[in-house]
Amino acid sequence: MRSIKLEKLKKSLNGGTIINDISLHIPAGKFFALLGPSGCGKTTLLRLIAGLEKGDSGKIFLGDSDISNWPIHQRPINIVFQNYALFPHLDVFDNVAYSLKLKKLPKAVIEQKVIKILEAFHLESHIYKLTSQLSGGQQQRVALARAIVNEPDVLLLDEPLAALDFKLREKMLIELIELQDKLKTTFVYVTHDQFEALTVADQMAIMNHRGEIEQIGTPKEIYEFPHTSFVAKFVGTTNILGGHLRNVDSDPEIEVPELGRFRVYIPQKKDWMRESGEAMISLRPEKIFISKKEVKNFSNTLKGTVQSIVYHGRSTQYNILLKNGSRIQVFEQNEEHFPQEVIDYDNEVNLYWQKENVVLLEK
Repeated sequence: MRSIKLEKLKKSLNGGTIINDISLHIPAGKFFALLGPSGCGKTTLLRLIAGLEKGDSGKIFLGDSDISNWPIHQRPINIVFQNYALFPHLDVFDNVAYSLKLKKLPKAVIEQKVIKILEAFHLESHIYKLTSQLSGGQQQRVALARAIVNEPDVLLLDEPLAALDFKLREKMLIELIELQDKLKTTFVYVTHDQFEALTVADQMAIMNHRGEIEQIGTPKEIYEFPHTSFVAKFVGTTNILGGHLRNVDSDPEIEVPELGRFRVYIPQKKDWMRESGEAMISLRPEKIFISKKEVKNFSNTLKGTVQSIVYHGRSTQYNILLKNGSRIQVFEQNEEHFPQEVIDYDNEVNLYWQKENVVLLEK
């Protein structure tokens, strides 16, 4: 296993910038996710690492080796595509054995390696079936087995679960985590699905529409402490309120027009955090306590009216209309079969949250 390092990587196409001066370190042996909206350059970045495309400038390192100009067949990197790219005229065995045959390994060695990997993926009973005879989940396993059988230093996965239904996708995500943990191969997983990225990643990078990296960190760091409103809104669901900072050096608050003042927590003051300066707060829906009753011991409170209710099974989503005409979302965990307090449409409710659960963002 080896790390990947990108230095000031750029790529343009037809006059438009796709990858914009990206520098990134992907640690060896980790499950790393690249998350971003469609069209932000995630797949292009993967293709540059794989050698399928060449950057306009910048460097790509695999461990200590500069592989920027290495041809694709010399890079110990394999890629699994969204459409799997299996050979329809070959059976499962020959699909998986393809790269080993290109290396002209002895027949006995090829057979041993292929059988071992197919058993690991629970495909031994399908060994002589054409890939067209397999289910979507089985085809995905074949694509993974083919990519892993020659033991690459890095495995690139380009939205490999996009074609699967939700339940199967959940199952395959767990299998991928277990596989990476067993192999200790460096996995780079590209997706626009925040659930997938948060589930599999040891570390992740968020890309924006300009082909830039917005933030790098663990899933918990990205979710709990977003650096920008783009990250806060793209990773998970959040409520964004804008206003002006007050009492920055004593008991900081943000004053939101027509709603009032709300206490905020500033763990480390930054240059833009100045008295009367514009700012935004990000408040996750699950960090808000909702009740029709008056409750004490919360830093902040806000009144609103229930506009709609969405039952999600594990949680209930309330959409609350505020007096300034804006809306705020609240997620309440469904912990009881028969809750003591029932909240219904058009009820006036109180929303409570602690100042430590607010993330202050630059406007």
